[in-house]
Amino acid sequence: MAEKSLWMRQVEAQPGHSAWYIQRFRDLAEQGQDLDGEARLVDAMVPRGSRVLDAGCGPGRVGAALADRGHTVVGVDVDPALIEAAEQDHPGPTWLVQDLAELDLPAAGVTEPFDALVCAGNVMTFVAPSTRRAVLTSLRAVLRPEGRAAIGFGAERGYPFDEFFADAEATGWSVDLRLSTWDLVGWTPESGFLVALLR
Repeated sequence: MAEKSLWMRQVEAQPGHSAWYIQRFRDLAEQGQDLDGEARLVDAMVPRGSRVLDAGCGPGRVGAALADRGHTVVGVDVDPALIEAAEQDHPGPTWLVQDLAELDLPAAGVTEPFDALVCAGNVMTFVAPSTRRAVLTSLRAVLRPEGRAAIGFGAERGYPFDEFFADAEATGWSVDLRLSTWDLVGWTPESGFLVALLR
């Protein structure tokens, strides 16, 4: 059994954390905030009607925006409360409770590979450090051979960018592009955020 994710440890320590997170994004959406930046980037990476995995989907905002753009979306998250919110707020995509460190989509009836995946919202910093390479391996395994990934997370969150790149290389990924934002600003080693487009 994989080490428990840092997200679920936080939820156990602060039982209201998931509800706060869900409400935060509901409030931002109600205020008319632009919450679709990640989806716009991924949409530009694939043809219309592609299959996209939203890995660590949370309450579903990115996956829902991709579904609205005509893609077939499966969203996976370890937190049942977040999946419940995704089902309530964004019906249409397939939302599944699974730990990315023990990803088993066929067990949920999802057997077709994906054209792309998105892993936004600092997800990689919330997986248990001992499972990072297992997560990257599992994500690579669900893609078509030509599939691509967009993975984004902030600096100073316990997963140095150079360690991430080393883990990605060790698990068979190659880096297509390094950005510092979801709206295509270039990355430097001093950037406070990373969006890595992997193949």
